[in-house]
Amino acid sequence: MFTAETGERLAELSARVLGTRPSEPWLVLTHDNPDPDALVAGALLARLLHRRFHREALLAYGGLIGRAENREMVRCLRLAPVHLRNLDFSRFRHFALVDAQPGTGNHQLPAGVVPDLVFDHHPLRKATAGAGFADVRPHYGATATLLAEYLTAAGVEITHALATGLVYAIRTETRDFGREFAGPDKAVFDAVFPKASKTLLSRIQNASQPLAYFKNLHSALEHLETVDTLIVTHLGEIEQPDIVPEIADLLLRLEGKTWSLATGVYQDRIYLSIRTTNPRADAGHLMRRLVGRRGKGGGHGMTAGGWVD
Repeated sequence: MFTAETGERLAELSARVLGTRPSEPWLVLTHDNPDPDALVAGALLARLLHRRFHREALLAYGGLIGRAENREMVRCLRLAPVHLRNLDFSRFRHFALVDAQPGTGNHQLPAGVVPDLVFDHHPLRKATAGAGFADVRPHYGATATLLAEYLTAAGVEITHALATGLVYAIRTETRDFGREFAGPDKAVFDAVFPKASKTLLSRIQNASQPLAYFKNLHSALEHLETVDTLIVTHLGEIEQPDIVPEIADLLLRLEGKTWSLATGVYQDRIYLSIRTTNPRADAGHLMRRLVGRRGKGGGHGMTAGGWVD
């Protein structure tokens, strides 16, 4: 359940981690407003650091875990990520980024802090070259797939809870293998699916929605605009940023539309999400062009997100 590349890179990772003092704790950091892929990938890396290398590791995030399904996943699987506002950065000596890279502007790693480890599946950023160890594979559908391979290669058991999270993360990131997945994603999915709790998966996928979700949905439908195969909407003020990509995904199901763009205002930023059904597109490049120097943006071929002040 792991590629030859992962097996080879595990030795490099081992040398990097074992070169640190066992008494020095690690902080595993996701991107802001983490999705299932980031949360599960972070939990897998924390388990790898603890079980294989006997290092204290804490999973943390910035922003909000806003989507109902994501909150239910964290609760059901007891992932226990800690918000950065409850942490003292000074107690950590080593840092890892998962599902994010230096210089992207979508995480809370302090300026000037170079991460020891970076694991991601987005296009490689120049700043990542400065990291102590980086494994970035844009051809993978999910970062969690990559971390699952590392645990398998290291002989670390993937628990029932993490197997359940892996199944959900790969499903959501690839839209049930409808977009941007590779052979390793399917191999990991098939390997862990028998171990996953189908009961918990059902609870996560059918999580109860707050009233605000339906208010945002109503606002999205009220402000729809279409041009040829593009559909656009603006949500106005929103309670949490995760609703923007959720609406963008939903709009793409409208008959005859191959591109969607949703925007919403949260605190001092306008959040944007692009979705497309075109497998040859580069939504991430388009998002970076849209936000320019006014904010930060990026993504994959068929999905992208960003923000501007």
